[in-house]
Amino acid sequence: MENAPTQLRAWTGLDRAEIEALLPSFGQAWEEHRATHHGAPTARKRALGAGRKGRLATLTDKLFFILVYFKTYPLQEVIGTLFGMSQSQANEWIHRLTVVLQATLQTDLHLPARDAATLEAVLTACERYTFAINGTERPTQRASHDAVQQERYSGKKTHTYKNVVVTDLGARKVRFLSATAPGSVHDKTLAERTAFQFPPDSELYQDSAFQRFAPDAVVIYQPIKKQPGHDRTDAERQHNRMAGQLRVVVEHVLAGVKRVRIVKERFRNTKPRFADRVMLIACGLHNLRMEVRHPASQTPGGAVG
Repeated sequence: MENAPTQLRAWTGLDRAEIEALLPSFGQAWEEHRATHHGAPTARKRALGAGRKGRLATLTDKLFFILVYFKTYPLQEVIGTLFGMSQSQANEWIHRLTVVLQATLQTDLHLPARDAATLEAVLTACERYTFAINGTERPTQRASHDAVQQERYSGKKTHTYKNVVVTDLGARKVRFLSATAPGSVHDKTLAERTAFQFPPDSELYQDSAFQRFAPDAVVIYQPIKKQPGHDRTDAERQHNRMAGQLRVVVEHVLAGVKRVRIVKERFRNTKPRFADRVMLIACGLHNLRMEVRHPASQTPGGAVG
């Protein structure tokens, strides 16, 4: 498949150069995971790595497996059949390699910040202080417990998980990802749980869901609603045009995150904290693509047109 770039991108969401960029850190993360989660050599009957070889024999096989799962999000029975293993083996590999992939993206500095202290340092290092804050939802299966159903009900005839993201509009990367919350939690409430500190004189785009959300020393761009019986002024129209242009960039970034179907389709996995982990990895994969495909936007003064 390495000679069929269109198929490789369709199966994994990444190009060959991006996969090759991940492999060294993925190999290191895999060895660290094996050393941590397997028994010590003195307690084993045979050496680590000895015995019958599994279906995912090489590092490339392992990375390809987990990328295919994230990008296409098939049933575990289906991906098991594709890779010549049982459903239970597929389940074990999915959760094991998800941890390894997260560690890989962390090592390569592609993951967004998760807390205010880290975020302040990340944003200060950005070349352009133009950011956006936005909420994003993804559907999940309806829970069997009534209380959980009510908690995840988003008010849009569906049950969802929700996150708030801060986007760097210059580099078009996700710089911050909030903790995953049930769909009933409001975007602004999620944002207020984090004590955001933006660099002074930052420009921040936000939509109407963040009314009266105003971090210190930040210039806010938010659409101005038309008041009943009054036309917008020329200044208000200009302001809304600017906000609309910024919104397009935000939507492109979120679409990039949701190229992996595991955060786009109805979420089926039930393991605790897995929904949060896959969203974090999806943001990291998007940031990786932006860095490899658009290196000009990652350099001082660069921007993606």
